[in-house]
Amino acid sequence: MNVLSIVVFLPVAAAVALLLFPRMSDSAVRWTWITVTAVDLLLVLGLWIASPPGDGFAYEVDLRWIPSVDSGYHIGVDGLSMPLVALTAALFLACAIYSARETRRVRSFAALFLFLQTVCLGLFVSLDLILFFVFFDLSIVGMYFVIAGWGHRNAARAALQFFLYTFLGSLALLLGFIGLYLAAAPHTFDIVELTRQNPLAGKGVTGALILLALGVGLAIKTPTVPFHTWLPPAHTEAPAAGSAILAGVLLKMGTYGFVRIVMPVLPGVWRQYALVFVIVGVVSVIYGALVALAQRDFKRMIAYTSVNHMGYVILAVGAAGLVASSESQARHLAITGAVTQMVSHGLITGALFLLAGAMWDRGGTYDMDSYGGLAAQAPRFAGLAGLAAFASLGLPGFSGFIAEFQIFTGSLGGAPVATAVAFLGILITAALFLRVLQQVLLGSQRSPSGKFGDLTWPETASIGPLIALSVLIGLFPRPLLDAIEPAARTVSAIFGG
Repeated sequence: MNVLSIVVFLPVAAAVALLLFPRMSDSAVRWTWITVTAVDLLLVLGLWIASPPGDGFAYEVDLRWIPSVDSGYHIGVDGLSMPLVALTAALFLACAIYSARETRRVRSFAALFLFLQTVCLGLFVSLDLILFFVFFDLSIVGMYFVIAGWGHRNAARAALQFFLYTFLGSLALLLGFIGLYLAAAPHTFDIVELTRQNPLAGKGVTGALILLALGVGLAIKTPTVPFHTWLPPAHTEAPAAGSAILAGVLLKMGTYGFVRIVMPVLPGVWRQYALVFVIVGVVSVIYGALVALAQRDFKRMIAYTSVNHMGYVILAVGAAGLVASSESQARHLAITGAVTQMVSHGLITGALFLLAGAMWDRGGTYDMDSYGGLAAQAPRFAGLAGLAAFASLGLPGFSGFIAEFQIFTGSLGGAPVATAVAFLGILITAALFLRVLQQVLLGSQRSPSGKFGDLTWPETASIGPLIALSVLIGLFPRPLLDAIEPAARTVSAIFGG
């Protein structure tokens, strides 16, 4: 079997094994979960190191699956997908370690996360629209059960809202995929073949309608304003590990869909309507930051910063469609920055949501007014929270700075006014995180439970490496950029015509 297929399906195979051996103790289930995710991460790193340089797809598999509609099991990785595959494997390992303290229905919890891991990995390596859609839809089902089964007080309502809203987006996405299939000659769902054909060139209204369907479906998943309303309640009610995966991985399915499918398959239509996406991106940046600033609930605040950070990605990909054909370097830089931002946001926000989970476990609330002086009581918590906050606001030395610098530099030529406005998002984000650090970590000591215990070793071992990776990328970005840039250059070249 192809090694990439093993990486994708190893977690779900382990999930099935856990369910087939019901007499395993909870401790054995936890160690199995951690071991499988660790092995999967090592396999991903091995694939990354062994990947041949260049802008093509590595470890490609193309097997007949549904020949009547020319849909196949077509998978492969390049510089757009490999960093997200590695991010997915790292975050799921962090969540497995963090969840070592989970006591509620441990077997089902572990099996569900292993299933979700396969779904997420499968989506990022898919090179067929139907395969992409299957994994896209299954991610909604898996996260619904995580929120409903292990969430907080209003988890059932939040899970239902999440499911209905995002499922509506998946239906819009399916309509767009069918439109692409019908427009292609010969008909196909293969992403590589559709990119080669450019099936919507000169199609006018048809191209606009298909872009609308794809754009709405992916924007709901991202989410951007005004399709973001499902996100705060889903995050607030989800367990910490569920929030980390939802923000760190599932939101990237939307932005990844733009750079993998929409931009290369619909280059002409994308250039024509790129300004719309630039405006949506800027509104998401400013709105997300302002609403986050108004929050008193720590977890809701982090949720709204996700709207803000994903707005930068939409701004970058939109600006890439506006940049003049002669400015290939700017387009390339904007796309590279968008992918780097996906990786950076996954690491940082994953860490922040796990820290929020530690806060809930000790105080039973996310209300920031209920906490104070935690630096004296919990130095490990305070240190990691401070680093995560500085990373999230884009301070130099962290991955966020590398990503946002590329996004702003690449977007300035195509959308100067919008990019200048988006700069305000950094200022607002800095203000909200500095306020949180001052209120929660400094001042007089207070906690709903009286004493706020410091992070345990599983919590530290899960959160610390995520922040360390952000620092590593911030100081030594070259290995990540060397992987992304060739594929970003290929997408950029499609807009050169």
